[in-house]
Amino acid sequence: MSRIGKLPVKIPANVDITCSGLDITVKGKFGTLSNTIPDVLGMEQTEGRLTLSLKNKTRNSRALHGLYRTLINNMVTGVSEQFESTLNLQGVGY
Repeated sequence: MSRIGKLPVKIPANVDITCSGLDITVKGKFGTLSNTIPDVLGMEQTEGRLTLSLKNKTRNSRALHGLYRTLINNMVTGVSEQFESTLNLQGVGY
């Protein structure tokens, strides 16, 4: 199993996740995102956490395990926090 895939996705209080079959929809303050997960992965949503599990342990499904956990985590982050960019100015004269 993937080390990243084993970690649960933390769901903030202001984010709603809807799982219908293989489709997952994440709704939050800053928008709505949706994705379809492969059929080799299973999802289980408990209080404040979403966990992905493997249905079979082939090489391809193990690779997808970590990938889709990260994609779902990025979807949750994207709808709950605004994009922020910081600029560091270094050099002579500043």
